[in-house]
Amino acid sequence: NPDHKTPGVKDLVYLEPSPGFCEKNPRLGIPGTHGRACNDTSIGVDGCDLMCCGRGYRTETMFVVERCN
Repeated sequence: NPDHKTPGVKDLVYLEPSPGFCEKNPRLGIPGTHGRACNDTSIGVDGCDLMCCGRGYRTETMFVVERCN
């Protein structure tokens, strides 16, 4: 997909079809992606577009107040 980031030198690239990662598959040790946090602005493997597998996702805005020295 041209909209996704090109794999980097540390990314694992399969030359043959790999098992689906979206749904849980205990037999293969695949935890699935349901309930995982994703990055709404990322085009990489942590991005919601890839990680949510077309299921859609909810966004949450968090405001963090920290003390600075």
